[in-house]
Amino acid sequence: MSQAKITIEIIQKMKLDGQPIAALTAYDFAMARLLDEAGIPLLLVGDSVGMVVLGYPDTTHVTMAEMLHHVRAAARAQTRALLGADLPFRSYQTPAQAMNNARALVEAGAGFVKAEGGAEILPQIKAIISEGIPFCAHLGMLPQHVLEEGGYKIKGKKEEEHLRLLQDARMLDEAGVFAIILELVTPNVAREIAHEVSVPVIGIGSGPHCDGQILVTQDLIGGFPWFTPGFVKPRAQCAALAVSAIHAWKASLSVPGGASSVVS
Repeated sequence: MSQAKITIEIIQKMKLDGQPIAALTAYDFAMARLLDEAGIPLLLVGDSVGMVVLGYPDTTHVTMAEMLHHVRAAARAQTRALLGADLPFRSYQTPAQAMNNARALVEAGAGFVKAEGGAEILPQIKAIISEGIPFCAHLGMLPQHVLEEGGYKIKGKKEEEHLRLLQDARMLDEAGVFAIILELVTPNVAREIAHEVSVPVIGIGSGPHCDGQILVTQDLIGGFPWFTPGFVKPRAQCAALAVSAIHAWKASLSVPGGASSVVS
């Protein structure tokens, strides 16, 4: 991969060239820099920061202020990778609100924004794109709707879900989104959508037939040992390595001169 800055056009050309698109989350300077040095072309400051970093039970607690804080931190890495950001829960309820908050994320350093939903947020999507801000769509399981849906459920099993996903994907493609993330969509439906639309389709827990894959980095590297999604195969155990290093360091500590040096 060349040293040129990754652009929207490069990401889209990767689909045309049949080159898998690797995408990972980054919430701070250090991780954004490490992932960039590892050659990951697409980074997302996801609202998953709520669970992984901030300790919330789900993404619905994440605020715009928190997203802006983490976008600024990741953007300071000045990555070659294309860095984007999630619009958090209830930050895009109207076109005007969506446009203003998308603009704020871009000013903080995001090269694109992402929000969850299809036809129901089409006016917001069009408002963001009309501002010249690249938009990444998100279909399938929508984490910001986890409370009303009663959990994280695979989409596309029912025919009405299949047809709705396909309709939304076509509509988003026509609206001018530059990519679509499919979360927890059945592999057959994900494959159909990837073939149907012109823009890259990036899966998470949606099988191997998408144009690329995105994961929460901590899930990939074993950095959040208290929970790992069933569709993720950790490629390292960083939390266990860290605990081992901490134990070894702690065991190496000693008081200079031993107990006899303590003044009574």
